[in-house]
Amino acid sequence: MTTRAPVGAALLVVVAAISQEVGAALAVGLFAAVGTVGALFARFAVAGVVLCTAARPSVRGLTRRAWGSAGALAAALAVMNFCFYLAIARIPLGIAVTIEALGPLALSVVTSTRRVAWLWAVLALAGVALLGWPREGGGHFDPAGFAFAAAAGIAWAGYILASARTAAEFRRLDGLAIATVAGALVVAPFAIASVDVADVLHWHVLGVAVAVGLMSSVIPYSLELISLRRLAPAVFAVLTCLSPVVAALAGLVVLGQQIGVLGYLGVVLVTVASIGAVRTAHAPTEPLG
Repeated sequence: MTTRAPVGAALLVVVAAISQEVGAALAVGLFAAVGTVGALFARFAVAGVVLCTAARPSVRGLTRRAWGSAGALAAALAVMNFCFYLAIARIPLGIAVTIEALGPLALSVVTSTRRVAWLWAVLALAGVALLGWPREGGGHFDPAGFAFAAAAGIAWAGYILASARTAAEFRRLDGLAIATVAGALVVAPFAIASVDVADVLHWHVLGVAVAVGLMSSVIPYSLELISLRRLAPAVFAVLTCLSPVVAALAGLVVLGQQIGVLGYLGVVLVTVASIGAVRTAHAPTEPLG
C-alpha cells in the first residue's frame, strides 16, 4: 500500500465527519417546519431508500438472531438520533456532539484493562465541566439539552455494540439498510401525527430534508466504509474522535453558534481524551494487578 492510500483514506474520514456535522446543522433548520420527529423521519427515510437501493438486502432466510441484531441496531439508531436532535434543538451543535462523544469514550474506558484509561475519563469530565461553566448572560447550559446529549451518547455506545453484532450477521451494508428502514417505519406514525403536511410540501423543506438524509447518513457511512478498507482500525478510530471539533466549526459556520473560549477549550479537552482513550485501547494490554 502506498503512502497516498492511507492519506486519501484519512481524508475520507474527515470529509465524512464534515458531511455528518453539516447535515446535523441543516437538520436544525428543519425543526421549525417539521419538528425533531419529522426531521428524524426524513433522515431515516432518505437514508433507507438510498441504502436499500445500493445494497439490495435480501430478507429471505434470515435467522432469528439476524433479525434480533438488525432490530437492536434500529433501536440504537432511533434513540441515538432522536435524543441528539432533541439536544441540538436546545444547545449548540458543538457542545451536543462533545457530550455525545462521552458515550463511546466511556465504553472504551470501561472495557480497557489499563489504568491510564481512567485519566482520559477525568480529562473528559474536566472538558464537560468547562462546557457547562456559568457564563455572563447564562451561557449555554441547558439541563434538558445536556441530558438528551448524554442519552444520545449512551445510545451511541449501544450502536457500536449493535453494529458489531450486525456486521457478523450481514454482508456489507445489508444490516444497516434493514435497520434504517425499520427505524423509519417506527418513527413514521409519530411523524405523521406531529407534522402538518402543508408545512412539508415546499421545495425548500423537501430539499433540505433530502440533504439531511444524504449528508447525515448516506455519505458518511459510504465514505467510512471505503476508508475502513484502507486504514488500520486504530487510525480510523482516532480520526473519528475529531467529530466534536468538526461539529463546533459546523455550528459556527452554518448556524453562527459561538460557544466562547471555555466552550472551545472543553471541546478540545474531550477530543484529546477521546483520542487518548482510543490509543490506550489499541495499545498492547497491561493487565490490572
